[in-house]
Amino acid sequence: MAMSSLLLKTCPVHLPTKPNSNRPANSIKSFTCRNSLKTDSYVNSSTLSKDSNYKLSWQEEFKRAFPSLEWENCGENDEKFQELVDKRAVDNIRMLIVDAVQNSRAGHPGMALGMAEVGYFLYRHVMRYNPRNPKWFNRDRFVLSAGHGCLLQYVCLHLAGFQSVQIEDLNSLCKLGSRTPGHPENTLTDGIEVTTGPLGQGVANAVGLALAEAHLAARFNKSDIAIVDHRTYCIMGDGCAMEGISFEAASLAAHWKLNKLTLIYDDNHNTIDGSTDLAFSEDISQRFKALGWNTVTVDDTQSNMRSLKNALLAAHNETQRPTFIRVKTLIGKLSKKEGTSKAHHGTFDEDDEKQMKQKVKWEDRDPFHVIPMIYREMQVQAYCGEELEMDWHSKLDYHRSKYPQEAAEFKVLLSGGMLPGWENTLPKWSTSDPVDATRGYSEKCLNQLAKVLPGLIGGSADLASSNKVYLHDYEDFQQPDSPWGRNIRYGVREHTMAGISNGIALHGGGLIPFAATFLIFSDYMKNSIRLSAISDAGVLYIMTHDSIGLGEDGPTHQPVEQLAGLRAVPRLLVFRPADGNETAGAYKVAVAHRNGPSLVALSRQKVAAHIEGTSEDAVERGGYIISDNSGEDLPEIILIGTGSELCLCEASAGVMRKEGRRVRVVSLVCWRLFDRQPNEYKEEVLPSRVVKRVSVEAGSPIGWREYVGPEGFVLGVEDFGASGAYLDTFKKFGFTEENITRIARNLLSK
Repeated sequence: MAMSSLLLKTCPVHLPTKPNSNRPANSIKSFTCRNSLKTDSYVNSSTLSKDSNYKLSWQEEFKRAFPSLEWENCGENDEKFQELVDKRAVDNIRMLIVDAVQNSRAGHPGMALGMAEVGYFLYRHVMRYNPRNPKWFNRDRFVLSAGHGCLLQYVCLHLAGFQSVQIEDLNSLCKLGSRTPGHPENTLTDGIEVTTGPLGQGVANAVGLALAEAHLAARFNKSDIAIVDHRTYCIMGDGCAMEGISFEAASLAAHWKLNKLTLIYDDNHNTIDGSTDLAFSEDISQRFKALGWNTVTVDDTQSNMRSLKNALLAAHNETQRPTFIRVKTLIGKLSKKEGTSKAHHGTFDEDDEKQMKQKVKWEDRDPFHVIPMIYREMQVQAYCGEELEMDWHSKLDYHRSKYPQEAAEFKVLLSGGMLPGWENTLPKWSTSDPVDATRGYSEKCLNQLAKVLPGLIGGSADLASSNKVYLHDYEDFQQPDSPWGRNIRYGVREHTMAGISNGIALHGGGLIPFAATFLIFSDYMKNSIRLSAISDAGVLYIMTHDSIGLGEDGPTHQPVEQLAGLRAVPRLLVFRPADGNETAGAYKVAVAHRNGPSLVALSRQKVAAHIEGTSEDAVERGGYIISDNSGEDLPEIILIGTGSELCLCEASAGVMRKEGRRVRVVSLVCWRLFDRQPNEYKEEVLPSRVVKRVSVEAGSPIGWREYVGPEGFVLGVEDFGASGAYLDTFKKFGFTEENITRIARNLLSK
C-alpha cells in the first residue's frame, strides 16, 4: 500500500500543546522577541534594561557585588547594565553549583564552574526553547557531551523555568531517585535531549540531531514558509576531544555541511589524571579546520562574554560549515583547585568554600540562594520561546492550507511516524518461494516499509550492498544536492553511526533510524547501543553475517560471542530470524518498538523462505512451537534453534519422528520477548517436565543453559570459528542434521 493512500486515512495526531498564555504578573509583555545574536549590540529589545523599576531592583545587589560601581552611570547605560546582570547571574550559577556539591557530597563541579558563562549565555541570550513545553518541536537542541558537567545544565534549566529541576532537585544531586543524576538522562529530566556520560557520545548525538533538522527542513520547508528551523549546540570537553567517536562524527558533520551545528569546546587542559599534556598535544582547532569546520577561538569568556557572542555570531552567519568554538577556560573557577585536575570532581573544604563566596560577595547567604531578579531575567528567554512557539503554530496552519500533502506527511511524523496499517505492507513468503539469505528477505522488508513509513531513514558503515539495506527508491542524504534523501552513507564509521542514529531517534521529528553493519562489528558500536537502551532511543540495528556460517572471511569476521553480549544489554530486543516470515515478524515488532532499540541478526547464507510452522505474528512472543508430533502427550525431546540453524533442528526432528519419537521444535527468535511472556505460556512452549532438550545456535553457548536446563545439551561455538566454505565450517563445529540427531539420540538413550 502506497504511503499516499495511507495518508488519506484518519490518523490520530498529537501536536505539541500550545503554550499557556497566562504569565506571572511581573513578566514583560511590551517587547518584540528577537534573537540577540541577530543584532549588532550586546542587548536588544528582548531585555528588561528599558524597565526603570527593574533596574532599581538591582541597585542593592550591584552595590553588594560591585562596591566601586557608580550606580548613576550604570543606570543610564543599558549595555553596561546588561553586562552586570549577566555577570551577577553567572556568580549565582557558580554558587548554586558549589551548594549542590557540598550538600550532596558528590558531583563534578570543575567543568560546571569553568563553563558557567557559556551555559548562562546560551540559555539566556541564544537558544530558543519554551520551558512550559520542553518538547516543542522547533526548539533549539542542546547536548552536553561532557556529561560530567551536568550540574551546569541542571542549574540553567532551573533558572530558565523548567519544572523538571527545582531547588529541591539541586538539593538532591546524585541521590537515589532524583531528577538530577550524576550524568544527564533524557528519560528522567525534561530539558535533557540525550543521555550522555561516556565521552564523545554527545558529539555524535548532536550530529544526529543536526542531520535530522537538515533532512526534515529539506523535505518540508518551502520558499515562503519554514516550519523546520532550529539549531543544535553541543559542549564537549578534553576527554571528548580524545575519543575517536568525536572525530568520526565531526568528519561526517563537515562532509554533510551541517551548518546549523555549533560545537563548543571547553579547553581547560585537564582530565582526571592530570594535565592534558600527559597524553594530548595536538592542535584541535587545526584538526577541525582540516575536517572542514569553521573554527573560532575565544580566549576569555570569564571576564568578557562579548567574545563568546561574537563567536556565536560567526556560527550563525556560516551557511556551509558546522562551527567549532574553542573556549579557553579555567576548570574549577574560583576554587583553590582552579586550573588543576583536582577540580574535576569532589567537594571543597570549608576554607575553600568560604573563600569562593568571599570572591563573589556571597557571604551570609543561605545555601541555594537565587537572586530574585535572575528568575525574572531568565523569564525573558522563556517568554520569547512561548511567542516563537505560537508563531510556529501559525506557520503550521499556513503550511497546512497551502501545502496539504506535505503537511499531512509532516503531521504523521510529529505524531511518531506510524501510519495505521503500516505493518500490512510487510511481505509474506510461502514454502515454494526461492531461497535467500535472511539479509535478502530483510532487504525486501525495508524497501516495502519505506513506502509507508515516511520517517524510515538510515544506512550502513560502507556495507550497504552487503547488508542489503539500501532504499532503492530514495536518494542519498547529501547537502546541498539531496538533503531529503533517506539513505545515509556513513563510510567505515560504525561507532559514530550508532551515536548519530541515537540523535536522529531522539530528535522528536518522527524519524525511524536504522544502522547496519556486520554483526562482528557491533563490538565497535557497543557503547552507543547501550546508550540507545538507556535513552529509550528507537534505533533499528541491522546486523548481517550473523554466525560462523559466513565462512571464508575467517575468525576475524565470524561473530561468536556477540549475540551473548548483546542479549545481555538490558531493554535491547535481539532477533535472530530463521526465514523470510520471521524476518518480517522481527521488523513488525522492532518498528513498533519506538521507545527502545532493536537488533536484527541476519544470515549471509541462504535459508528457506518459509520453514513450515514459522509465523510472522508469533515472533512478538519471542519463542514459539513450530512443529510437534506429540499429540496429547508431552514430547520426549525438544530441539530449540534460532536463525539458519532452525531448519537443521526441523530436519533432525523429521528423522527422529520417522523412528517413532515425539519431538518438538521451538524457535527462540528473541529471548527477551520470550522471557517477558506469562509463566503459563512459557510452560506451554517449554514444559518443565520435558528435561531432554537441545539448543542449536552457531554462536557462544553462554545463556542457553537457562532454556535447556541442567540435563539438556547446548550445541554452540566455543572458539573463534575457522576460515572455510560455509558448509565445511558448519560441519567442523557440528552444525549438521546428522550431528544434531546423534546428540538427541544420546539424550534419549539416557
